[in-house]
Amino acid sequence: MKLNHKQKDLLDQLVKEIETKFPETKFIEAYPGLEGENSIWLDFTKPGDEDRLIEIGEYASERTADILLDYGYHFVVLPVTANGVLTAAA
Repeated sequence: MKLNHKQKDLLDQLVKEIETKFPETKFIEAYPGLEGENSIWLDFTKPGDEDRLIEIGEYASERTADILLDYGYHFVVLPVTANGVLTAAA
């Protein structure tokens, strides 16, 4: 996936924030979302604890809403793998 400079900066910043705040979660990959050319889906490892999964979802929702409002890029954080095995998106 080819990202422009701003998308790359925002992606790097968001990944760093999530991995710092939730060290049990690691970034896997970014790919085009289904919502259009400014949509980017981000796969992360899924934590084993359901409460942490909810916390990640809440945090990511707030941060990605800020990015969408400020820059027009729609990032979607998807904790989708557990122990390297693809699971249903949260």
